[in-house]
Amino acid sequence: MRRVWLEAALNGPWTRSRQPRIPVTVDEIVADGVACAKAGASIIHLHAYDESSGRQKDDWQIYARIIEGIRAHCDAIVYPTIPIAGSGFAGDLTSAAARYAHLVELAKRGLVEWAVVDPGSVNFAMFDDIARDETGFVYQNPGDHILEGLRICAEHHVRPSYAIYEPGFTRLGAAMAARFPTLPAPVYRFMFSDQFAFGFPPALHHLDAHVALLNEAAPNSPWMVAGLGVDIRGLIAGAVARGGHVRVGLEDAPLGAEVSNVALVEEAANLIAEAGGAMSPPHELRQQPKF
Repeated sequence: MRRVWLEAALNGPWTRSRQPRIPVTVDEIVADGVACAKAGASIIHLHAYDESSGRQKDDWQIYARIIEGIRAHCDAIVYPTIPIAGSGFAGDLTSAAARYAHLVELAKRGLVEWAVVDPGSVNFAMFDDIARDETGFVYQNPGDHILEGLRICAEHHVRPSYAIYEPGFTRLGAAMAARFPTLPAPVYRFMFSDQFAFGFPPALHHLDAHVALLNEAAPNSPWMVAGLGVDIRGLIAGAVARGGHVRVGLEDAPLGAEVSNVALVEEAANLIAEAGGAMSPPHELRQQPKF
C-alpha cells in the first residue's frame, strides 16, 4: 500500500457568513485540529482569526497559541496561511516583508514546518457572482512576495506549500524554487473548483494535465489534489493511483457546506483506503527527502 498524506484545511478566510461551520476562536481551531489529526490527517492548515470581529488576523502570537495547543494533544504538521492580498479579507497589499512577518516569528521559534507561498496571482470570481455582475478580486502574489516567502523557507528549512490555481503557477514556482539551493522541495497543491472560475473543475483529465506539467517542470515533486469551493472526492482515488496526496476541509469545501471538518477527514481517509492507500503519519512526512 502506498503512503498518502492527508491534510485538513480547517477554515480559510471566509468568515462564518460564507462558511458557517468553520472554527474561529483559538479553542475551536485547536479542538478541530486535534480531532482531524486523530481522524487521520497528518497535516493541519489554518487561518487565525480576531475573535471579536470574526475576521482573519495574521498575528504570530495567535498562530503560536493554536499551533502549540494542537501539538500539546497530538503530533501533526501544523502551518499557517498568509494575508490574502487584494481581497476584502486582508486589506491593501503590504510589503513582502510585512506580509510574511508572522511566518518569520513562528520560524524563529521552531513552530512551523510548512508555509504557504503561492507562486502567482489569480482572479477570484464565483460563477454565481459573475451572473450578478460582481467580478470578485485579484489575489495578488507579486514576484518579490514569492521570493521573500521562499527566502524565509530556505533560511529556516520550512517546506513551501504552493497553491497551483493556474497551470502556469507550476512553471513559475519551479523556476523560483530553483534559485534557492537549500530550499525544501515545495508541495504542489493543484487547486480545482466547482464554484470559482479559476483553473480546472475537478476531473481526472484535468488532473492528468497538472501532473504532466509538473513532471516536466519539477520532476518527482510531491503534489496534492485540493481546491476552493470544490467537492474533491471524485479525484481522491485517481490521486492515490497517480502517486499524489489529498487535502480536504471547510476551507476548500463548497461555501455553505453542512458538514464538519472531522467528517470530511474521515470520509477522505476511507476513500484513500479503498483506493489502496495507507495514511502516512507525521513522522514519515518529516523523513521524506527535502531537496
